Amino acid sequence: MSQFIDWTYETGRKGQGIGTPLDEKELLLAAEIGIEHPEKVRSIYVDEVPYPHKNVALKFIGEAVGLVGEGIINNAQVCGYSIYSRKDFVLNRPKLAHELVHVLQIERSGLDNVVTQHFSDMAKYGYDKAPSEVEASEANKKYSANW
Repeated sequence: MSQFIDWTYETGRKGQGIGTPLDEKELLLAAEIGIEHPEKVRSIYVDEVPYPHKNVALKFIGEAVGLVGEGIINNAQVCGYSIYSRKDFVLNRPKLAHELVHVLQIERSGLDNVVTQHFSDMAKYGYDKAPSEVEASEANKKYSANW
């Protein structure tokens, strides 16, 4: 797991250098969600959401928990304060709220703890029922209703 954590830190650092800061409305949303440092959040639009596919062990783990593999398309992934999204995946208010909850989770517990717990939870409950995904999905619902 430490290899994935290291990769996530590095990917987050890269995102900070190339990403776009949140606009005024997005900053307000991030603050409403409870993010302590919304000014640090960056959006990065890419052709494919990054994942360490070349690392055989991490690829195997990702496939086992449903993050990557045949027929799986990741729309977005949070690496620290960096939100990577596919170019054709529009981060509208509800979808951005979902990703911002993942940023909040990292602020609350630290990246190492969130990554370790999330992989453990995905193995135990599956992707959609992992507690961090359930919490983020609640933000989708909440901010869809107010949109």
